[in-house]
Amino acid sequence: MPRPEDDDRTIRVLKPTSPVRKPARAPIWVIPAAVSFLAVAAMGFWFLWPSPAPVGDPDSRSVRPPVTQSALVSPPPTAIEAPPVAARAPAAPEPAAPRAAPWPRDFQIVTADEQRIRDHVPAETAPSLSIFRFSANPKILVLDFASLRDQGRMLNRAAAFVEKTGLPHDRLLTDTELDQAVRASGDTVETFYYGHDYGVPSLLRFFALAERDKIQLLEEEHALNRLLRQEGWFEPNAQAGLISIPQAGSDAHVTPHARATILHHELSHGEYFTNAIYAAFVHRFWTQTLTSQERDRIRRFLHTLGYEPGLEHVMENEAQAYLMFTENAAFFTPDMIGMTKGRLVELRTGFYRTMPAGWLRDDLGRAIGANKTVTQRP
Repeated sequence: MPRPEDDDRTIRVLKPTSPVRKPARAPIWVIPAAVSFLAVAAMGFWFLWPSPAPVGDPDSRSVRPPVTQSALVSPPPTAIEAPPVAARAPAAPEPAAPRAAPWPRDFQIVTADEQRIRDHVPAETAPSLSIFRFSANPKILVLDFASLRDQGRMLNRAAAFVEKTGLPHDRLLTDTELDQAVRASGDTVETFYYGHDYGVPSLLRFFALAERDKIQLLEEEHALNRLLRQEGWFEPNAQAGLISIPQAGSDAHVTPHARATILHHELSHGEYFTNAIYAAFVHRFWTQTLTSQERDRIRRFLHTLGYEPGLEHVMENEAQAYLMFTENAAFFTPDMIGMTKGRLVELRTGFYRTMPAGWLRDDLGRAIGANKTVTQRP
């Protein structure tokens, strides 16, 4: 409690009294004169003596007014007696906070084949993210999101950095810039991408630039960083691929058939990121098998989908995924790139005959109905 200030009103002013003296003998005429003299002196002394200032007179505190409670706080004195919470209560109740996605410190990863991943339906009480290790190629991690929003918050900034057209690829977007980019594309956080795919180098560079430029990442992005560290992606010579898919029903476009299409498309990207032999084969297909006119038409098609046409590794990777492993007409048909169905069948057959052996070749063989006696060219 502050020390109280001095207040002149608390001082009691006492008039002095005259000392008692033994009366002296004096002539009789002196007594009336003395009485008269004392009466006149007393009247003069009374008029000259200063009167105390009345209570409340501002002049009595003009030099230094006392510090009071009302001079330090804005509420009136009556508000001090009320509970502080009531004095600061908002005019309207705060809206309920959205459910926070459970992003754990340690992630559980289940090994599964394509069908099991495709058919997976999380329980209502399960976390928003399920993680699978693809059994046919354990270097591929599959992030299965129950919510398109959670997927977007974790991976949209990476998509903008790695492959989106018209955006910088040498730095990360801030939250404001990313929001503007999403809106400019006519999308939302949920629809910016329906599936994602990234290799080790791109994601390591993503987090390195975030640290360099002090970008404030979202909690979902920090969770992704923890997942990659758990999986050893920051170790030298790490080779892996990460893909993502949404749950069926995430929005009206994600039907079970669409989910299966997205998964198969993205798994082919995962093979490209993790199999150097297959990546080299795709590069030869892009540069040597396809004609320059076909490459130009594919490039224009991918540009309309939001991919940066000047990134050759993105163009060849997307070309193999759309031409060979996307069977849903809602996502791709050959006429979208000015190609006939006959030419697409020819390309698929040749691709199958010459591609490296493995799960992806076997899958393409089943898709095109290739005869089991067909062998791979040396």
